Amino acid sequence: MKKIPLFKPKFRVNEVLSEIKECLDIGWTGIGYKTDQFESLWCDYTGLSNCHFLNSATAGLHLAVNIFKKEFNWEDGDEIITSPMTFVSANHAILYESLTPVFSDIDRSLCLDPAKLTESITNKTRAVIYVGIGGNSANFKEIVKICKQNDLVLILDAAHMAGTKWASNGTHVGSEADCVVFSYQAVKNCPTSDSGSICFKDRKLDLKARKLSWLGISENTYNRAKKNGYKWDYDVDDLGYKYNGNSVSAAMAITALKYLDEDNQKRGYISDCYSAAIERTDTIELIEHDKNIISSRHLCQIVVDQRDEFVDYMSNLGISCGVHYKPNNRLNIYKKFDRGNLIFLKSIADRLVSLPLYVDMSDEDIEFVTQSILKFNR
Repeated sequence: MKKIPLFKPKFRVNEVLSEIKECLDIGWTGIGYKTDQFESLWCDYTGLSNCHFLNSATAGLHLAVNIFKKEFNWEDGDEIITSPMTFVSANHAILYESLTPVFSDIDRSLCLDPAKLTESITNKTRAVIYVGIGGNSANFKEIVKICKQNDLVLILDAAHMAGTKWASNGTHVGSEADCVVFSYQAVKNCPTSDSGSICFKDRKLDLKARKLSWLGISENTYNRAKKNGYKWDYDVDDLGYKYNGNSVSAAMAITALKYLDEDNQKRGYISDCYSAAIERTDTIELIEHDKNIISSRHLCQIVVDQRDEFVDYMSNLGISCGVHYKPNNRLNIYKKFDRGNLIFLKSIADRLVSLPLYVDMSDEDIEFVTQSILKFNR
């Protein structure tokens, strides 16, 4: 039986190995060197002012909340409005800092609903985490306006958004936020083994992130080694974390970045093929992405009333489907934060399915998936 996975990373193996070999040849695989190179390339690509390469997007989200809490003197228990439709990293970052996640409802884009977000603001609200699920950025500019009007920090969880651009001018989404966090985990659009980045608008906060991600040490080893003779002395002013990225992962990211737009075009092509098939059905709907963007299309999600039946049917054909995500308010650790006001989420959460989507899908694979969808609809 033919097997079609949900995700499969695309690596240009020879180019990746060539980049990694440079690290091995000079004997430097840790922080610095390739991480510095990637940070510069990522700023050039996205137009963002700062980029700091980390070991994961989860680390970036935690650093964002940690640094803003200190910078603006937030108190334990203060609130951050967030999405319940996300991977747990975003909301764990809130709990890590003893803050309160306030789940706000989503709309059909699966992103935050601006009207519901406005209703969620209280005198304890300090920030909003906007999750660009699947690469979507629906309502994002409205969310930006709401944050500015209410003096709220805006953190963009762009784990799915590498390569998502505004259609009007081709600029990357994200400069509107106070901080953007990207993921380069293995099945993301710019894949490595596992890594991420944090991109603060404020250079001062970027410098804080660099120290905190290296255990609070005043200057990392690579920068000290570049000086005239290795400088062993350093100081530690803050309790930091071991969140730094390394040059091997950065070497992988440098190669992946070269092909990011090309790969995203393929993702868009696959999504369009699915869309054309779904338009011919009367029981399945597509989660549309904002027409004002060129989406990274990390996910292609559909709405099916008989979800479990559909997933089992596809699995029996050798087609793997997924669900992104189990609503966080249903997870044991977050149930106490459910205020019972997530009306649209409740109506759609049990009907969501993610279809196979990866760069190496052949036309034959795509046709097999689309025809299987059509046969289920009958």
